Amino acid sequence: VEESPVPQTLSSLLPSSPSYRGLTLVLTFLSYTSYHLSRKPISIVKSQLHLNCSALGPNPRNDSNSTTWCSWAPFDGDNYKELFGALDNAFLVAYAIGMFISGIFGERLPLRYYLSGGMVLSGLFTALFGLGYFWDIHVLWYFIIVQVCNGLVQTTGWPAVVACVGNWFGKGKRGLIMGIWNSHTSVGNILGSLIAGAWVSSAWGLSFVVPGIIIAVVGVICFFFLVEYPEDVDCNPPLHHVMTISEKDPEAVISNEGPLSLSDQSSVDHSKSPKEPAEEPEAISFFGALRIPGVVEFSLCLLFAKLVSYTFLYWLPLYIVNVAHFGAKEAGDLSTLFDVGGILGGIFAGLISDYTGGRATTCCVMLVVAAPMLFLYNHVGQNGIGVSIAMLIICGALVNGPYALITTAVSADLGTHESLKGNAKALSTVTAIIDGTGSVGAALGPLLAGLISPTGWNNVFYMLIAADVLACLV
Repeated sequence: VEESPVPQTLSSLLPSSPSYRGLTLVLTFLSYTSYHLSRKPISIVKSQLHLNCSALGPNPRNDSNSTTWCSWAPFDGDNYKELFGALDNAFLVAYAIGMFISGIFGERLPLRYYLSGGMVLSGLFTALFGLGYFWDIHVLWYFIIVQVCNGLVQTTGWPAVVACVGNWFGKGKRGLIMGIWNSHTSVGNILGSLIAGAWVSSAWGLSFVVPGIIIAVVGVICFFFLVEYPEDVDCNPPLHHVMTISEKDPEAVISNEGPLSLSDQSSVDHSKSPKEPAEEPEAISFFGALRIPGVVEFSLCLLFAKLVSYTFLYWLPLYIVNVAHFGAKEAGDLSTLFDVGGILGGIFAGLISDYTGGRATTCCVMLVVAAPMLFLYNHVGQNGIGVSIAMLIICGALVNGPYALITTAVSADLGTHESLKGNAKALSTVTAIIDGTGSVGAALGPLLAGLISPTGWNNVFYMLIAADVLACLV
């Protein structure tokens, strides 16, 4: 009996490759759920930073404005919307810029250290924003700097988790698996809203401190239990592309269905030296990643797709209030249906792309259908609650489906492209380039909506439709 080279630690508890794949999915899901959980509090706390204090009774301080005495300076002035916009853009712009750099570091550092360190730092900066409440800080630049730092360290998350999942799963079922896995975004948003809402009225600082502690704790868990490569625990790596001709079933190698089983060990003789395949290739350069076929095209496509998605994220509740005349809470609850549609769209896009083998075709078809659906939602989407619910789910699926597919399965496919000749050290860089370009659109969308909305909501939707068409064209 051949002696196993793996020490009897975690591998003795989870001895099989499927168990490790399940562990990887769970840990990366929890990781990115906590990332989004820590991003959500700012949108919940905004309403508490600037309040109409006249409803709270007489002003106990005669030297302050009677309607804003209970607001949190410096957000108690008439320019509070601009200051909130500065907080949002500080995070989004830093995130977009940092993402292009993050993937380069991610390829050169152990993913487990990189992800865990980023999560602990994200927890620190998230908590620092909330500590401004307890430390009685009223300087705008404090909150801006914290947002910039948080935006930069949060770029460690996406390239790392996609790379980890891509290392464990081959192309065959990648679209469906990642479509389901990508629901962590919406789960994180929902949990972040609930946790932040629990303390927003009593001590809004805890709305940031508690999520900060959660993401830091999950980061520590990942440090101890996340396995980066199958070779690290003597498991067979997935075959992303044809490396050798399989006499048994050539189509199984070509379609990449084999990586999800352990039946192809005979075609991977080098697995007996588990560390060697992961250590030999050098990390790809930034410009080397750009030369991979499809990276530039999908990056530009995601820029426009994410522009549409994030415009809905930041402006949909206000649109519902202004057009459908719902209350703020009802509009917020209704807007979550867009995220529900996004979950369904991501799963559907992944399933169809796996079945057809065409990631780009799936994205193109969904974007083409999304354009008229956005037009219809703007014109008939508020004609009754039933119509509004149906249109929000449909639009969410069509808008977020391609976005989810590009940031997950497509990024993993390109990061293990056949032109790399087996070099798997490109996943983080490729993912960072694609999502970083998309993050530029995420920053531009809400900004453009804010500039265009005074001219009418119709013009905002025309801008969104034009962005969808451009995403399809590229």
